[in-house]
Amino acid sequence: MTSELLNRLRVQHKQLEQEVLQHDAMLPKGERRLLQDTERFNDELFIQSGAELKPCIEQIAKSIKQLEKLLKNKVSLNTIALSCERIQDRFTAVRRALSTTTLGVKSAQQQKASRIAQARSRRKKSHDQSGFNWIAAGVMQNSHQLYEELNKHHNWVKKFEQKIQSLQSELENCHSADKIKKQNEILLVHRRLGKCRQAISYIEDRIQAFERPYTHSNRRY
Repeated sequence: MTSELLNRLRVQHKQLEQEVLQHDAMLPKGERRLLQDTERFNDELFIQSGAELKPCIEQIAKSIKQLEKLLKNKVSLNTIALSCERIQDRFTAVRRALSTTTLGVKSAQQQKASRIAQARSRRKKSHDQSGFNWIAAGVMQNSHQLYEELNKHHNWVKKFEQKIQSLQSELENCHSADKIKKQNEILLVHRRLGKCRQAISYIEDRIQAFERPYTHSNRRY
């Protein structure tokens, strides 16, 4: 009876192992990346995360060996029954995972799209409230465009600084009647320069927020 029970479990394990190895070998790289941080099982069943299920097979093999030791030590039937039940629960969970990897990928894709949409919405709202409305809202959704916008503002800073130097030179040499007008021009360019520098800090913050990686984990079974 004891050997028959162990043999039956080992046969189930071997069959499931072949299915799992085939499953893992056929996983596209994109799906591996999507599920790499996803916990697909309850901690009480397996310590596992990601798309590959081979770690589960290895843990089931250890459970069967533990059961074999229990049988040799002639522990109570209740303890044996609980161990067998746990092993069967693990078999069931892995079979379910084999059939639902595609659903898991779709769920991960939806969650990723949702996070991206929420992040875009937050960036747009932040942008609308920032006071930098001359920067197109669409720029906030693209890191390449953000870098272009940053470079553009750095160029404006140089032009404003050159303009201020030119105006100050003109101020020193202009007629006294024109000095107030020239001073107002310098003040106006200084304001534009200050606003441009503020925008540079704002864009740099947006770049950091845009490029910050997302992490997540979801338990399924």
